[in-house]
Amino acid sequence: MGNFSNILTGAALAALALVLLLGLANMLRGGSPNLSQKLMRWRVGLQFVAIVVIMTVLFLRR
Repeated sequence: MGNFSNILTGAALAALALVLLLGLANMLRGGSPNLSQKLMRWRVGLQFVAIVVIMTVLFLRR
């Protein structure tokens, strides 16, 4: 359980960081505002998923 939960948590955080960096890079280079908006919406959704994963792991480890 411990190893799987570590991998799942890391994957959720890595996906979140990737989308955040892609959105920031797009905004800084003056890319499409629609793409920036879409990436920031994905970021919010992935933040929710990451929090749910982390809270589930903490609940199951107690």
